[in-house]
Amino acid sequence: MEKRDYYEVLGVSKNADATEIKKAYRKLALKYHPDKNPGDKEAEEKFKEAAEAYDVLSNDDKRRRYDQFGHAGMGGAGQGGFGGGMSMDDIFSHFGDIFGGFGGFSGFGGGGRTARRVNRGTNLRVKVKLDLQEVAAGVEKKIKVKKYVACQHCNGTGAKDGKSFSTCSTCHGSGQVTRVQNTILGAMQTTSTCPTCEGEGKIINEKCTFCNGEGVLMAEEVITINIPAGVAEGMQLSLSGKGNAARRGGVNGDLIVLVEEEEHPDLVRDGNDLLYNVFIGYPEAVLGDTVEIPTIEGKVKVKIEPGTQPGKILRLRRKGLPDVNGYGKGDLLAKVNVWIPKNLSKDAKKLVEKMKDTEGFKPGNNDKKSIFSKMKDFFD
Repeated sequence: MEKRDYYEVLGVSKNADATEIKKAYRKLALKYHPDKNPGDKEAEEKFKEAAEAYDVLSNDDKRRRYDQFGHAGMGGAGQGGFGGGMSMDDIFSHFGDIFGGFGGFSGFGGGGRTARRVNRGTNLRVKVKLDLQEVAAGVEKKIKVKKYVACQHCNGTGAKDGKSFSTCSTCHGSGQVTRVQNTILGAMQTTSTCPTCEGEGKIINEKCTFCNGEGVLMAEEVITINIPAGVAEGMQLSLSGKGNAARRGGVNGDLIVLVEEEEHPDLVRDGNDLLYNVFIGYPEAVLGDTVEIPTIEGKVKVKIEPGTQPGKILRLRRKGLPDVNGYGKGDLLAKVNVWIPKNLSKDAKKLVEKMKDTEGFKPGNNDKKSIFSKMKDFFD
């Protein structure tokens, strides 16, 4: 299923500021909150969709990438989806403050979710080099990343065998403590993170000896990255949940992939177009010829018309690169350059001198006007 535009999801314009985006998300999140729509799968999907849109548009870096590259800038299908790749508790752990005291973790009816703190792993950044063939077709890359992963011996809990912990007696597993104070305005209720368990809701009785109670270990992992066709130098892809694992369970960080483009020996990229310099001799420019021009798919033969002038652009349509958002392909633009020899043999000089005064080898008035017109357009 194709993802909807994030601005459309939240119902805001592309010029919306942070306050408008937050307000729009809060409105949708409260409308489709799972506690308000129990058992409604459609409402749950809309709740996740809104969270995904807010996750991108509320972050300046992600929003900039999205504005430039669309969903492909978020890692393509299945790689950058926040809402689709995380649980409800993950969404609440990120954006619980959006709901205030209305929907937060306690739900609409006072039960259901708790405000237990969920740890989040840090993001990782890697660089991936691509050649033009890989940019043109899209490519699957496997990279080895050294990062924190969940400890297999304790299942990431930090407790021995994953079982040696108990519910915090201070907050009874909620991760928060509530205090009531009497003031001149009446009873005031305040909620804060539990100081005993630091918001985790549980206490480790015996630490895992392999990770020393952290729940994570340093290891190497091979990650598959599906890079869409048409990406460009400097573009960043985000793989949700592929970064460092969180301490004692929680939400993994993201893997940010920075695209680097290798230079092609013949072709130069200009957006979705490709540029190439064709060099021909003077006789070929006068009499015409056929030349080979390299493209991404291989060499193609192109006809040089008789009388071709230096600087002429030969356009090979749809021989460029695909647009990353699927809006067609660019062209290959080949500029004709006429090679003028510096050193001539005596016989060659005689031939050139003979041509010099021959009819047709000097530009006429119309030719001069045509050349001047092109120069004027160029400098304007």
